[in-house]
Amino acid sequence: MEFTISIQQSENGWFAGQCEQLPEAISQGKDMDELMENIYSAITEALEMRQEDYIANHIEETRTRRILYYPNEKKRIANPLKRKQVYA
Repeated sequence: MEFTISIQQSENGWFAGQCEQLPEAISQGKDMDELMENIYSAITEALEMRQEDYIANHIEETRTRRILYYPNEKKRIANPLKRKQVYA
């Protein structure tokens, strides 16, 4: 994956960077090499957080199980061959 980093240098000489694709990934460093190491860590953490949020909010919802009964059937029949065929 490729990410675009916006970099600014402060008055005291430090570099600050923010990933354009992941706005929550922000970091700083004394020099450009340190900034790149730190922003790499920030991007990794941001991607992990997004993955955890996706799993918590989307995948768990799709794992819901429900028992579907055929019409006029009061209880679940153990042998599926004894069930009535329903035509649409």
